[in-house]
Order: sequence, then structure tokens, then C-alpha cells
Amino acid sequence: MIENYIRWYSHNLGFELDMLVYGNRGRPVILFPTSNGRFYENKDFGLIDAVSWFVNEGLVKIYCPDSLDWLSWYNKGVYPADRAKNYIWYDKMLNEELVPWVTLETGVNKAVMAGCSFGGYHAANFAFKHPEKVSHLFSMSGAFDIRTQTDGFYNDDIYFNNPVDYLPGDNQPDLWNLNIILGTSDWDICLDANYTLSNILSKKNINHWLDVRPNAVHDWPVWKQMFPHYLSTL
Repeated sequence: MIENYIRWYSHNLGFELDMLVYGNRGRPVILFPTSNGRFYENKDFGLIDAVSWFVNEGLVKIYCPDSLDWLSWYNKGVYPADRAKNYIWYDKMLNEELVPWVTLETGVNKAVMAGCSFGGYHAANFAFKHPEKVSHLFSMSGAFDIRTQTDGFYNDDIYFNNPVDYLPGDNQPDLWNLNIILGTSDWDICLDANYTLSNILSKKNINHWLDVRPNAVHDWPVWKQMFPHYLSTL
């Protein structure tokens, strides 16, 4: 499997970012790490190996960037308002730099957003905020209410990055063009979060699949089963 390490300077963030890229052609898939995870986490825990067939066949090209959680939502050393502002800069990086890069490089005009656990939040938040740039959302055991990271503080920056808050009133037409899979399991600590988001989508008549796996917990073994299954729907 082709693997490339890339380091580039982000003009939005003002520093260099690291990323691993797998494959040389196919649909662009941006795969986020879990809470505070680095760009190599999905490789280290075997999620990339689980989908190696799709990469080797040229069906997908997978981009694994850093999440920068330690500067934003998990940064307990700054006020919650500053955590939100730092995340907004991260979102701008994704929107203005990474997504245009991966779609231009692959010749596909929309990206696939994917992630496990808190990576599912990153994938979902970007997909719902910028649905015109996303074809598919694959969230595996995702968490979608960012207020758990803001110590009771709340403002517009948090509202507009909290899918369970802004999504009910969001009427961007491209939301109804998204292909959405919410993967979870019956013993998943994020099971309720996925039911909540599914209910919001259902009330808006946004088509999606809530995939609840039996006898599984919030961990890599079930995600390694989910991810190749979800890629097979592309």
C-alpha cells in the first residue's frame, strides 16, 4: 500500500501540519483521529490496514491529518471561548486548504468525511457546515454535542460548531444530498449521541443509516469492521 508523509504550512493556522496519505487515486477520504489523536493513530490501530483493499484497488485515497484537539476543544489551559476560536481556525484550514487540495488532487469534486469517536464529531461538523463540499459522511461511534468540552460556557461560536444545536434550523439544500452513515453499537458510550443525531436528521427528512452493531463496545475492533463496510457503499 502506498503511504506518503506530508508536512505543509497552513496559512490559516500559522504553523506546519502533519498528514499521512494512502493511495494514489480514487475518491478522497479525510479520516480524522480520535480524541487528541495524532495523524498516525488510524494507521497504528489498524484502521488503514482494514481498508487496504480499497486503497490498493485505487477506489479511495485516504488523507489522515492531525485533529489539533489539544489546541481547541481539549485545551483546558485556555477559556472555552478561545477553544472555540481555535477550532474555527481549524475549520477554516479544512475548508480553504485541505478539502480543495484533496479534491483537486484526485479530480473528484467532493470529499468523504470519516472518523471514529471524537473524529466522528470532526467529520460530522464539517459535513453539516459545508455540505456542498462533501459527498459522504461515515461516523463511527461519533460524539456530536461539543458542550461537554466547554465547561458550561456557551456562545455563538459554540452554537455554530455544535451539530445538535445548529442542524435543526439549517436548511442548506446540499444537506439532503449527503450520504450519511452513523455507526454505533449497543454497548457504545456514544450510543445515545447517535440516536439523538439520527432523530434530528429524521425530523428533517435527511436520509441516513443508523447502523447499530450488536455485542460491541466503543473501540477499534468494531470500527475496523465498520469502515470497510462503509467504504463498500461508495
